[in-house]
Amino acid sequence: MPDTHVRRTQSDYQQAMADNLPTGPAWPREPDAILMKVLNGLASNWAYVDGRAADLLEIESDPRLTFEMLDTWEAAWGLPDPCVAEAVTIGDRRNALVQKMTSEGGQSIPYFIGVAAGLGYTVTIQEYSPYMTGISQCGDTRVSTSSSDYRWMLGSTDLRFEWTIKLTSNRETWFRTGAGGGEVGVDHMVTIALATDLECVIRRWKPAQTEVSFDYSLLS
Repeated sequence: MPDTHVRRTQSDYQQAMADNLPTGPAWPREPDAILMKVLNGLASNWAYVDGRAADLLEIESDPRLTFEMLDTWEAAWGLPDPCVAEAVTIGDRRNALVQKMTSEGGQSIPYFIGVAAGLGYTVTIQEYSPYMTGISQCGDTRVSTSSSDYRWMLGSTDLRFEWTIKLTSNRETWFRTGAGGGEVGVDHMVTIALATDLECVIRRWKPAQTEVSFDYSLLS
C-alpha cells in the first residue's frame, strides 16, 4: 500500500529540532527555557508550510474537493464550457469538472440521451433509413405503436446521415435568492427557453458526417 501523507504539527517540528541539538547544560529542554521557546517559534513556520503542502496533496489535488486551484483545474480541462451557462456555485463547478474528466464519450442513441439528461432535458432520438429495393418493406413499417417512427422513408440516400432530437420536456430555471441569484421585481419566477445549450453541445459532439435537427413540436 502507498504511504499516506502525515501532517506534522508545530510541536512535532519543535521536538524534531530539539532532538538534533547537542546535550549539556547549555542546551536545556525544559518547556519554559528560552531555547525551547525559540524553537517553538521557528517550528510554527514549518508547521504552516507542512499544513499548506498537506492541503495541496489532500484537497487541491482532488477535483471533487479543490477550492484554491479550481480555476487551474478548469483551465486545464477547457472549462467553463462555452455551450453551457457558467456554473454559479463552487459545488456546481466541481460537478462540471468531474463530469468532464470522467466522461468517456460515445456516439450511440443512449449516449446522446444521457447527455441531454445531464443538461436537464428529456428527449427521444429518431434516425432515418432510405427506402431500399429488395430490403425495405411497403406498408406500415412502424415497430410497435402508431406513435413510433417509420423504419424506412422515401427520399435521398443521404437520409441515413440525418437524425432528429425530439424534446419532450423543457428545462425550467427557477428564481434563486442569495449570491448570484435573481433580483425581485426584475427576474421572472421561472424561465423556460429554447435548449440552446443542448443544441450547441450535440452539434459539437455529433458524428462529423451527420446532420442533426431539433424538434420542439412535442412540447406542451
